Amino acid sequence: MLYTGFMSEIADLQQKIVSLSKRRGYVFPGSEIYGGLSNTYDFGPLGVLLLRNIKNSWWDFFVTRRANIHGLDTSILMSSKVWEASGHTASFTDVLIDCKKCKTRTRADHLIESYFEAKGEDRSVEGLSPEELSKIIEDNKIPCPKCGERDWTKPRKFNLLFETNVGIVTDSQSTVYLRGEIAQGMFVNFRNVLDTIRPKLPFGIAQSGKAFRNEITLGNFIFRTLEFNLAEFEYFFNPTKDNWQALFDYWKEEMKKWALILGLPEEKLSWRIHTDAERAHYSAKTEDLDFEFPFGIKELFGLAYRTDFDLKNHMEKSGEELRYTDPETGEKILPHVIEPTFGINRVFLAILANAYSEEEGRTVLKLPHALAPYKAAVFPLVRNKEEVVGKAREIHETLVSEGISVAWDDRGNIGKRYYSQDEIGTPFCITIDYQTLEDDTVTVRDRDTMEQVRIATSDLEFYLSSQ
Repeated sequence: MLYTGFMSEIADLQQKIVSLSKRRGYVFPGSEIYGGLSNTYDFGPLGVLLLRNIKNSWWDFFVTRRANIHGLDTSILMSSKVWEASGHTASFTDVLIDCKKCKTRTRADHLIESYFEAKGEDRSVEGLSPEELSKIIEDNKIPCPKCGERDWTKPRKFNLLFETNVGIVTDSQSTVYLRGEIAQGMFVNFRNVLDTIRPKLPFGIAQSGKAFRNEITLGNFIFRTLEFNLAEFEYFFNPTKDNWQALFDYWKEEMKKWALILGLPEEKLSWRIHTDAERAHYSAKTEDLDFEFPFGIKELFGLAYRTDFDLKNHMEKSGEELRYTDPETGEKILPHVIEPTFGINRVFLAILANAYSEEEGRTVLKLPHALAPYKAAVFPLVRNKEEVVGKAREIHETLVSEGISVAWDDRGNIGKRYYSQDEIGTPFCITIDYQTLEDDTVTVRDRDTMEQVRIATSDLEFYLSSQ
């Protein structure tokens, strides 16, 4: 008999979020009309708006409002020599295991952790060797989550980088990799940034974009996928003048501050220090800001002290000078790096999970106003009166032209429209009625309180922008 609570059995709240995401156009299964492709998802019309608002919030908080953080947008495809120098071709691996009965393949560490989690035990096995993982699986007789058998292959390491080829001839010289992280594009452009904008230490280089990892995962929706959105920056500093621990602590506070700005509750956030075995090959210290997801407490952000690992290796392997020259002393410095990393897909999921609410016979996404896909929805009270519909269209078009994201909804009765927009997460609903034709005022309903106020149409833009 299969044990309950396993990773593949999504929690009730998680199931509701998945269902709402598909029903309301937030997230669709990838390649769905062809039976789907595991661990891939497409963001729908509302999903791309929420995702864009999250990305814009990140860029505004960490880049636009800081004079010493500079942006880049680097290529997804990079020379294979980049990944050799960074250590990813040798060290960027997961330990996988196969069920001999049903051929299910899964990560050995996830298999073990989910097994103990189902028993009410918290057990981390990250960083253990394949032999150590195999012993735990055998000693505890851990079954396959799909078929229940206990007949496993020996765990073995697989590299996570996606490999592809450039050109028309496939050989070892044409091999390239889809980036497994977005950091390396910033390291290989370090000299270009120095030469073009001449920043002074300490300073950061930031970017937001797609990364790809050939991971085997079970469930948990968009938490861990083959293709995902990252945002991060490398903060370069002089290790002889700047205290790395003080900088590390500063960015910890800033990262948490942004999480709170997103509306995530402080009681669901917690920092966790990586063990020596768990820590990545490039890091001297790593901490995760974890969030309490419906399926458990998992990583949301990561903060790593990468020392001079990347610049030193790229300088040695490429033969290029990557040291910083102090403009006052002429001293050549190989900067060290603090790296805050943000999984944007995970932020998206955390925001949905935190916003989901069921109350008074309705489902409500209590999204922060600044992140909601639509700021407001515009309704004509009736659909068969040309004057009312025409006035509603006029107000809708005016708000759109003023750069406010608004929806149009004239389906069904007014109550169903309200509940539909509540489920979407729209903060305000604007109803145009017969009184609007007389005094140019509209009814504005608040999503969270369901209270209604009468507003002059000339005040709508200010009212929506100030909320």
